[in-house]
Amino acid sequence: MKNVIIIGADKVGTALVKMIEKSNALKLVAVIDPDENAPAITIARDKGIRTASSWKTIIDTPIDVVIETTGVEETFNSLKEIKNRQWVIIPSSVAVLISGLMEEQESLIQQLSSQSRQQDLVLSSSHDGMVAIDQQRRITIMNKSARIMTGLQDYPVIGEEITTLIPNSELPKVLDHGKTEINKEQVLDNGRKIITTRTPMIDDTGNTIGAFAVFKDITEVVEMAEEVTSLKSVQTMLEAIIHSSEEAISVVDEEGKGLIVNPAYTRLTGLRSEDIYGKPATTDISEGESMHMRVLRTRKPVRGVRLKVGPSRRDVVVNVAPVIVDGKLKGSVGVIHDMSEIQSLTAELQRARQIIRTLEAKYSFSDIIGQSKEMQFAIDQAKLGATTPATVLLRGESGTGKELFAHAIHNSSKLKYNKFVRVNCAAISESLLESELFGYEEGAFSGAKKGGKRGLFEEANGGSIFLDEIGELSSDTQAKLLRVLQENEIIRVGGTKAISINVRVIAATNVNLEKRIIDGSFREDLYYRINRLPIFIPPLRERKEDLGRLCHHLIQKLNQDYGRNIEGITEKAIKFFETYDWPGNVRELENILGRAIIHLSFHESWIDVQSIPSLASNHQQQGFEVKAATTQGSLQDQVERFEKGLIEDTLTRCNGNKTKTAKELKLSLRNLYYKIDKYGIE
Repeated sequence: MKNVIIIGADKVGTALVKMIEKSNALKLVAVIDPDENAPAITIARDKGIRTASSWKTIIDTPIDVVIETTGVEETFNSLKEIKNRQWVIIPSSVAVLISGLMEEQESLIQQLSSQSRQQDLVLSSSHDGMVAIDQQRRITIMNKSARIMTGLQDYPVIGEEITTLIPNSELPKVLDHGKTEINKEQVLDNGRKIITTRTPMIDDTGNTIGAFAVFKDITEVVEMAEEVTSLKSVQTMLEAIIHSSEEAISVVDEEGKGLIVNPAYTRLTGLRSEDIYGKPATTDISEGESMHMRVLRTRKPVRGVRLKVGPSRRDVVVNVAPVIVDGKLKGSVGVIHDMSEIQSLTAELQRARQIIRTLEAKYSFSDIIGQSKEMQFAIDQAKLGATTPATVLLRGESGTGKELFAHAIHNSSKLKYNKFVRVNCAAISESLLESELFGYEEGAFSGAKKGGKRGLFEEANGGSIFLDEIGELSSDTQAKLLRVLQENEIIRVGGTKAISINVRVIAATNVNLEKRIIDGSFREDLYYRINRLPIFIPPLRERKEDLGRLCHHLIQKLNQDYGRNIEGITEKAIKFFETYDWPGNVRELENILGRAIIHLSFHESWIDVQSIPSLASNHQQQGFEVKAATTQGSLQDQVERFEKGLIEDTLTRCNGNKTKTAKELKLSLRNLYYKIDKYGIE
């Protein structure tokens, strides 16, 4: 490092002091000027640099360079005359030149700094992201917006290779092929969507020295566009749904003026859209009150109201609901159902139910309604029966739910995925029952199908068979059934070959089998075979605490059957039911509820006492009275007397028509004939 002294502390000297202070090759050791307040003297004094009024006082100091800035020729000559000097003397003319160059440099630096600050201000204030890279793919520019969009605001980025920070950057490709890319979409690693323009940076000689990208965050714009598109799509879809719906739909505004009707509405009512748009809601009503106007008045929905609409006075059921947006009533929407279509669908549903019920077990223990001790004991016994392969005998009065138990036992057993075949032994004539149960061989009898036919036991092989009314089997059929239970094999009618089967038997009866054994109409050995696990299902009169739950369950079922929307039954009505003995059990309860629902008007939603048909009419008004429990004789004798009187009275009302009588009593014709013969009814 060269030691330097400056002679002269005026403007030129001051400039040189500042220059040497910034130099790493020169060291300023003294500033000489007779004026102690000269600018350069003051600066040197502040920086701890030696000052003097004459250069001669420091002549012994090691000096390499002397810069003379005063321009006084005598001073310059005096310096030259020093013998054995080791320093280099720079005259004032050169010093002035250096000073001028320095001032110019300082001015240029200030201009450059100002431009740089302006550039930084422009880049930082721009909402567009800007990134530039050099030939080595190092980042040279990245403004604030670009840092925010890329998530790099907290990282040092200048000088970093761009793909280390933005792995999917396309700038290196632009650097390679030298072509501008305009308005390209790109998704950044943080999920932001941008649209960017990339361009190569080319110098005056035509060489590519870098690449520059300007990009805009379009995430929100895309989301808004998608939302608008989605809303339009939803609107279009809703309009398409309304117009393609097979349900007739009408919409009115808050004043009750027609807004929308769909083609199904036109087909049903015969009114076109121009007949409805802008017209009062009463326009389409032929008979009854406009439900649109009621809903607009009350702000409450209505359901299941029967009306007649259109010129053809179509009988319909309407459901209307208010349209409320942000707490304000904007109109109402109505759905109109053609009653004829509902009746047709109900019939189809009933047919489907009948088909399903012949193919598989439909119910489980959760479908058995009852919390009484008697019912819970029966359910516990049935669940035990489901875990064993033993034959189960379900005993109970007609209408107590024996078939429901049979379904539940099968569905809770390990056979639940196999067939469940139901047979009402009293519903099939005795001449056909044997061939139905065990099948027949070709030519077994006149009219036998070619190739023979599998019986119901073969159909149920691997699963369960439910033999309802097993007490009605003939002696011959009982013998064959006993063989099935003992040997696990059947012989078809007209055949000689035994066919092995594996069937779980669930039997049911509402008759006193023990009495049948005594009178010889039921085999004792078969009784012991089927009575391995007897389950007694209590009659409804012994579990009246279950009436409320049963009513709720049955009302839901009847709602589906009748296309109604009854909400329930009142406590007062339940209390009324508890005063009755229910000789017909749950089946009678369902009958009473069904009759009540049929007679309810469509605006009523609860069954009350006044809605219930007279319970006495079921028995007491049929020509006899239900005997009190104090009547003499055993329970069985009293039941049989009651049954005989019921049959006699029903036959009288049906003018002796046995088919009609059996239908009203919900008996098979065969069973009715049996009871007529049993009781000696003329």
